[in-house]
Amino acid sequence: MQTLAKQRRGAVPGNGFTLVELLVVLVILGLLATVVAINVLPSQARALKEKARADVAVLEQALETYRVELFAFPLTEQGLDALTRAPAGLNNPERYREGGYIRRLPKDPWGNPYQYRNPGQDGRPFDVFSFGADGRPGGEGDDTDIGNWG
Repeated sequence: MQTLAKQRRGAVPGNGFTLVELLVVLVILGLLATVVAINVLPSQARALKEKARADVAVLEQALETYRVELFAFPLTEQGLDALTRAPAGLNNPERYREGGYIRRLPKDPWGNPYQYRNPGQDGRPFDVFSFGADGRPGGEGDDTDIGNWG
């Protein structure tokens, strides 16, 4: 019994961590978190832009298929909705593909609808594009418009 009482009263050297050791570990974890954040955040922005480019390419392909089957691109007023359901006033509504040309219209990676314009600018037959992260025309960096022009 006496030895048990001695063990309780006296601290055994080497057990536990000192305050300095804990602070060093916290500083190291903070540095690691900073390095990860610096390297991951730009990758996320780049991934969002690539997702937008991929969506634009899919919409562009669906519009080309629409044109091949119906002999014209949808009007600007009909918009991209013409890819999911037949618009009113089609010359040959029987040629419209059952189920549409795309299952559903995607939103851009920032949650906004993709834009469509017919005719497009600079001689293109149409433009499909996203306004980028800010949701407004123009911009630089993450806010740059992303479209079928390149």
